[in-house]
Amino acid sequence: MIKKQKTIPKFTSYDQEVDFWDTHDMTEYMTEITEPVSFPNLKMTTRKISLRLPEGMIKDVKMIANKMDVPYQSLLKQFIFKGLYPFSK
Repeated sequence: MIKKQKTIPKFTSYDQEVDFWDTHDMTEYMTEITEPVSFPNLKMTTRKISLRLPEGMIKDVKMIANKMDVPYQSLLKQFIFKGLYPFSK
C-alpha cells in the first residue's frame, strides 16, 4: 500500500526549516525512492599533522616505499587506511 505524500510547508526562515526537519520524517514528504549518488571527483579534506615515529621505523618505511616506487608519506597513509578500514576496497 502506498502512503499518501505530505506537502512540505513554506518556510519563512532557515531556522524554521531546520526546526521542521529536526522533528519530521522526510520520507513522508518524498514522492519516489531515491538512489545513492556518487561524487567521484570530490577530494577528502586533508590536514597536516606532526607524528613522531622511531628512526628505525621511518627508515624501514622509506626502504619499502623506495622498492614500491611510491613516496613514503603516501605509503604511510595507505598503512593507516588499511589499519582503520581493513575490509574496504
